[in-house]
Amino acid sequence: MLATDRHPEGPRFHQRSEGSCAEGYEPPHLVIPSSSKRSREPRRNLLSALMPQSTKSHHITITNITKIIIILRYVPAVVSNVYSALPALMEPMAKPNIKVFDTTLRDGEQSPGCSMTVTEKLSMARQLDRLGVDIIEAGFPIASLGDFEAVQAVAREVRRPVIAALARCTPGDVERAFDAVCRAAHPRIHCFLAVSDIHLEYKLKISRESALAQANAAVKLAKSLCWDVEFSPEDATRAGLDFLCAMVETVIAAGATTINIPDTVGYAVPTEWTNIIQTLRKQVKGIETVTISVHCHNDLGLAVANSLAAIEAGARQVECTVNGIGERAGNAALEEIVMAMRVRGDRMPYTTNIVTEELHPSSQLLAGIVGFPVQPNKAVVGANAFAHEAGIHQHGVMSNPLCYEIMTPQSVGAPGTRIVLGKHSGRSALVRRYAELGVELSRAEAEAAYWRFIELADRKKNIYDMDLLSLVGAQVRPAPAAASAAMHAVAD
Repeated sequence: MLATDRHPEGPRFHQRSEGSCAEGYEPPHLVIPSSSKRSREPRRNLLSALMPQSTKSHHITITNITKIIIILRYVPAVVSNVYSALPALMEPMAKPNIKVFDTTLRDGEQSPGCSMTVTEKLSMARQLDRLGVDIIEAGFPIASLGDFEAVQAVAREVRRPVIAALARCTPGDVERAFDAVCRAAHPRIHCFLAVSDIHLEYKLKISRESALAQANAAVKLAKSLCWDVEFSPEDATRAGLDFLCAMVETVIAAGATTINIPDTVGYAVPTEWTNIIQTLRKQVKGIETVTISVHCHNDLGLAVANSLAAIEAGARQVECTVNGIGERAGNAALEEIVMAMRVRGDRMPYTTNIVTEELHPSSQLLAGIVGFPVQPNKAVVGANAFAHEAGIHQHGVMSNPLCYEIMTPQSVGAPGTRIVLGKHSGRSALVRRYAELGVELSRAEAEAAYWRFIELADRKKNIYDMDLLSLVGAQVRPAPAAASAAMHAVAD
């Protein structure tokens, strides 16, 4: 073995000449000089990651020195890349996008008295397209020839959104559903089968094992026809969680791409929804590969609250209807879910693809088609949603609409704020309406007109412009423009 003496300006090198690589030859290595234990510690920490675990002496091989040199060559580039990426890293994370599955044309139509013709369904489907919904469930093709033709027409005419057709877990239903949507740009087959014990025993009269087998076969058939397959375990919120998980895992393995959890009878409360979604996400194999959906009915008035709870727990598709129409007490209202997330984005940081300015037009179109007027106090789209009668409210809204309006009428496509004159109205609203009619009143005239107005409002529900003009007819002659406007009602 050859060795050099210690060099006064640096480390000494040892070189072994005997042997070969096969015989355990070690390449030249560097001995770090050590004057004391204290001076050795920092070097040991720096080099420990590069030293073999079994090495007891403080040596570093020439091979590892080469590695260090190569790494150092890339440090400037790495630092530069990290620095350039900092602005993107500092940007807030994108909000999760919630898919809106509209079932107005299917579940909504099942509301008594709300059936639609093919032409009416097609008209509503076009409006839903303008509204920006992601999925339109166009109908239940096996139910009737008319429904089959309606689904076909929607699939053929409306090209942007996914067009879904409902099917029971039977071959005939699945094939009929596919025949109806096969010409859609984005078709989907939506299979469903009950999972609650009460439905299995009394409605279907089958065992849990049979239900699993039937669902598995139906989803596999649907998958062989269409890539996009949704499965709904009907009455899921009254089923045992273990069996629900088993059913969901079965259909995922069979090829389902969306798992929709329905509260078929509107029985659940928000905390239960949180538990259901979280349990599925924890226990079901493959759940991370599919979209979790939620479908809530309104029997206890909790459909919207339950839908939002499920979204917060991890659901990324919500099934709903315009105006909340549907079986019995209806479904979760699309407009309420969307605007809740829009207005309270601070607590619900989600986005949708809905064009909110089309909400009111969609509501009015549907009401006209099915002949069901929207209740005046309906949230977001009702006639009174932006109407104010109480004097305190009227004064606040006239000063700044944000005092009593948490969204603007324009944001949902509504006509505008209405100041309704009634017995609770104040002087400010009355004087403003007179000014709009072209009638200028002095302070004394306004005071006298106000008390006559209150007396009339106690006896009459709706006050019209002609009524207002008659109250001041002996004092002021209205402008010609006001006379023609007098035929219009202040309140409906």
